[in-house]
Amino acid sequence: MGDYVQNLSARVNLIASADTWIEGGAIRQLQNTAKLPGMQYVSGMPDLHPGRGYPVGAAFFSADFIYPALIGGDIGCGMALWQTDIAVHKANLSKLEKKLGNIDGPLGEEWQDEIAGSIATQTGFQQALGTIGGGNHFAELQSIDEVYDAAALDALAISKQQLQLLVHSGSRGLGQFILRQHIDQHGHSGLAVDTADCAAYLQAHQQAVQFAMLNRRLIARRILSRLNANGQALLDINHNLLLPAKMHGLQGWVHRKGATPADVGPVVIPGSRGDFSYLVSPLASDLSLNSLAHGAGRKWMRSECKGRLSPRYTVAQLSRTKLGSHVICADRQLIYEEAPEAYKPAENIISTLEGAGLIKVIARLRPVLTYKTRGECCE
Repeated sequence: MGDYVQNLSARVNLIASADTWIEGGAIRQLQNTAKLPGMQYVSGMPDLHPGRGYPVGAAFFSADFIYPALIGGDIGCGMALWQTDIAVHKANLSKLEKKLGNIDGPLGEEWQDEIAGSIATQTGFQQALGTIGGGNHFAELQSIDEVYDAAALDALAISKQQLQLLVHSGSRGLGQFILRQHIDQHGHSGLAVDTADCAAYLQAHQQAVQFAMLNRRLIARRILSRLNANGQALLDINHNLLLPAKMHGLQGWVHRKGATPADVGPVVIPGSRGDFSYLVSPLASDLSLNSLAHGAGRKWMRSECKGRLSPRYTVAQLSRTKLGSHVICADRQLIYEEAPEAYKPAENIISTLEGAGLIKVIARLRPVLTYKTRGECCE
C-alpha cells in the first residue's frame, strides 16, 4: 500500500503509483481545498486532473461547512449498468448503429406517462430527460472480456453471453442552474451547516441527484427500445454528490467530485471510449474517504486535443477504436476532445487502486458501440 498512497500533508493524500500521470496543477488544486474553513481531509484519486478551480477525481471531508462549488454543476452525475438480452455472438455493429439512430432530442409522447408525477417535472428541465449531454458523457454497449471473480459476477446475474449497457450522464442543465444560483448568492464560499441556506441547497441537490438517476434510467430504456431489446438495471452509482458521513471518527460531510463511492457495493470504473472498463468490488476505507476513481481521468486539456490529433487522425478514423468498437459522435470537436489518447490508461488506474488495497476486480468489459451524439449539440 505504501507505494500507492502519497501523503502530501497530514490531511491530504493522493492515491497514485509512480507511473500514474498526475498534473502539478491538479495537486495544487487538491492542496488548496484543504485550506477551506472546516475542511478535515482531502483524498485525490488516480484519475485526478485539474478542474475549473477545483480538482476532478477527488473526495473532500468537511465539518461545519459544505461546499457546493466542490461538487460542481453536474450534480448526481454517475454510472448505470444494465444487462441486456442482446446476444454477444449475434451483435452486428452496423445494424445496431443504424437501429439506435439519434437520441439527442427530447423524449416523445410515449414516454410522458413514465415522467408524469416525477419530481423532475417540477424543475423546468424535464425536456432534457433521456438525453446524454456533452463532455465525457456517453452510453456504451459492452461485452464481458475477462472474468476475474466468477462468483461475484454470478451474484450480480451478469452473463458473458449478453451485452451490457453502461450509461454515464447526470442532471443536465438542472445541476448547473443550482450551482449558478449558489455562486450568484454566495460566491465560492461554503455554507454553514444547520442554516437555512444550507438546507435549501441540500434540498435542491437531492432533487438534482434524483433527476440524474431518472435520466440514466430513461436513456437506458430509450436505447433498449430503439434496439428492440430488453434489459435489467444492475447498479446505478453517483460520483458527483454530497452526503453526511462519519470519517476518521468525525461526523461531517463527504463531497465527491468525479469520485465513485466505495461503500455501496460493486461499481464500474470506465476507461476512455477506446479502452476497457472494469467492474470492481470496492473495499471501503477512510484512507480514500470511502471513494474510488470514477474513470480514467483526462491527460490532455480539451482545447489542445484537436491540434494534437487532427494531423494524425480523421474523424472517420476516430469513429473506430483499436479494440474494434464503433463510436457515434457527429460533433467534430468533441470526437477529438474525447479521443482515447486524451485519457490516462484505465489499466493503470485499476492497478493503482488494487495496489492501495481499495478494490478487487470482478471483470473487464470491452467497448462494442459508444454513443456520444448524432449532432453538433451536446449541452
